[in-house]
Amino acid sequence: MNASTGILRGMSNVSYWAADHAAATAWYTEMLGMPPYFQMPGYAEWRVGDYGHELGLIDARYAPQPWSDVPGGAVLNWHVDDIRVALDRLLELGATMREEIRERGEGFTTAAVLDPFGNVLGVMTNPHYLQVLADATPDGEAARAGHPAG
Repeated sequence: MNASTGILRGMSNVSYWAADHAAATAWYTEMLGMPPYFQMPGYAEWRVGDYGHELGLIDARYAPQPWSDVPGGAVLNWHVDDIRVALDRLLELGATMREEIRERGEGFTTAAVLDPFGNVLGVMTNPHYLQVLADATPDGEAARAGHPAG
């Protein structure tokens, strides 16, 4: 299977859970700089980034059972242009450090925080992300530089 025909076609939605859904919706609205594009009781959703990936915020009452409030499992890393700036902003908004900035290879850095509601939020600089974006956009050089055209 190649990248275009494999089982996993791309990230469609990431869901975070919060016992205080209203406070979490307000926090993510401030952090993302925009309100959710879709809301219903117990659920809010944003379109995030270059590809409009869905970030869903769900009231913890609807979490699959059994449920643990201990952070763990997979970490979804959101690409950022400047990991230090992104991390500082998340901490300023009340997130707590989970993993300091780590170099993972040339051009690849990661860090992770816990949002105020206990969700792991990973951030990453990733040249592969920028290359895929550049290949998919008319002005590939702008995208590769971390500044998508349009």
